Amino acid sequence: MTYPEINPIALSLGPVSIYWYGIMYLIGFGAGIFLGRIRARKSHVNWELQDIWDLLFFVVLGVVIGGRLGYVVFYNFTYYLDYPIELLFLWSGGMSFHGGLIGVLFSLYLFARRKNKTFFEVGDFVAPLCPIGFGLGRIGNFINQELWGRVTDMPWGLVFPLAGPEMRHPSQLYEAGLEGVVLFLILWFYSRQRRPVGAISGIFLVGYGSLRFLAEFFREPDFHIGPILLEWMTMGQLLCLPMVFFGLIFWIRAIRGAA
Repeated sequence: MTYPEINPIALSLGPVSIYWYGIMYLIGFGAGIFLGRIRARKSHVNWELQDIWDLLFFVVLGVVIGGRLGYVVFYNFTYYLDYPIELLFLWSGGMSFHGGLIGVLFSLYLFARRKNKTFFEVGDFVAPLCPIGFGLGRIGNFINQELWGRVTDMPWGLVFPLAGPEMRHPSQLYEAGLEGVVLFLILWFYSRQRRPVGAISGIFLVGYGSLRFLAEFFREPDFHIGPILLEWMTMGQLLCLPMVFFGLIFWIRAIRGAA
């Protein structure tokens, strides 16, 4: 199978180009607003609709700033030291989930203080809204021909022109399914009932960390980094370990506190 060669530019208006990658982010934020309005109507969720729009502002800043800086620090620091202006080229890709997570956690802390809510109250509300955006972001990676998979002989392997003549796992689509669809279903159904404060946040961290750890086995490690531990563990997998660890702690503490 051959990659369909989708043009990463969705629309050109003179000197201005609109990229599919950016559109995926916009749709993801829109989906978050839509799902947030649904959650806010539930009797056990004490949120005003206006709070959702305020939260979006904080989350967007956290995702964009944290995601970009995280990619620079975790994956390509020396390159951006040589070409610092490219730090602003968001349309070309290069966002780190783990950096974005750190940025969002900080933005949620600021939002919680402003709204007189606890950090975990905010985290529990927003966690089920995020996976759809993760999945759409991976589709953006697929369109950009980046973060492709390892070489494979499976019949559904794809030949990505930018990656050479070998067939590869479409790992971006694997991650879209795991981190997008599967994680969304887990969190959405788990959050339908009242849960102890911190429990949903804990499940989010454990769920994403575990699913991303699994998906990394099919994803080609960054060529300039390669495996960084035990000759097989990638940077993405290493960054997932503290997510799972702290997620379990948060979930256990929440469940025990409610017992």
